[in-house]
Amino acid sequence: GQMGGNDEREQTLNQLLTEMDGFEGNNGVIILAATNRPESLDPALTRPGRFDRRVPVELPDLAGREAILKVHAKKIKASDDVDLHTIARMASGASGAELANIINEAALRAVRSGRTVVNESDLEESIEVVIAGYQKKNAVLSDQEKKVVAYHEIGHALVAALQSHSAPVQKITIIPRTSGALGYTMQVEQGDKYLMTKKELENKIVTFTGGRAAEEIVFGEITTGASNDIEQATKIARAMITRYGMTDEFDMVAMETVTNQYLGGDTSLSCSADTQKEIDEKVVQLVKAEHEKARKILSENREKLDELAMYLYEKETITGDEFMDILDRK
Repeated sequence: GQMGGNDEREQTLNQLLTEMDGFEGNNGVIILAATNRPESLDPALTRPGRFDRRVPVELPDLAGREAILKVHAKKIKASDDVDLHTIARMASGASGAELANIINEAALRAVRSGRTVVNESDLEESIEVVIAGYQKKNAVLSDQEKKVVAYHEIGHALVAALQSHSAPVQKITIIPRTSGALGYTMQVEQGDKYLMTKKELENKIVTFTGGRAAEEIVFGEITTGASNDIEQATKIARAMITRYGMTDEFDMVAMETVTNQYLGGDTSLSCSADTQKEIDEKVVQLVKAEHEKARKILSENREKLDELAMYLYEKETITGDEFMDILDRK
């Protein structure tokens, strides 16, 4: 009630505060409340003495994801080869509900294949369904498009593999998905990472620009396939400058604040228009420099780029191990 009006929200709040104050110490009533918007709560509710304890429920870490998967896996018949630790690693950033969904999706896939037992490949495919959508069976790419997508994905994977501090490649596919992706490269960290160095973030941007760089080198043309990469690379570059203080000019000054932490974490700029212009220029410079790095890496390894792209073009889906075998062959 910003206008000082005594609407029903205020009455509810007042009543709640009265009830919370009015309890005797021994009548055993506990009040629990949950919200996704702690920043918009009335300070009268959040000050000490009202709720004795605050429990922030963050996304589960690696051990948490594995434990949640174990709980849901009890409801299905899983074969002996299922390694939930690997699945938990692949599902980095997934919430409890998404993990439950991954198990359900794997069970459905097993039933569709006429099996009563869920195996490792079902779970891996179901992670991809949750991340990228179902395989689009009716999307038929022309031969040329398929080649472009193969080079694009190998561009990402090769740039990632040839840099230090990069997560290993787990799988590369050029089968279109219902999310609109025509293919994707899946990288999986060995464990959860809570801190990222400047070098690692720059490497991520280089990897994101690798797909477009491969198209430029091989076909001399660029396509619309890199739209998601562009979005991700820009996001990282902007965050490095405005939130992580990774430029000499701005040093450790925050140019951006995060609002609604639990609802998507939107950001709002807190600087003048001139500074904003400078930030935009820096973002462009940073992404350009990393894009150039990706082009250089791929030009120097052109033979491997061609060999891997042709292999992916024929197979449509390859594992990280197959990829590394070809890359390590002299």
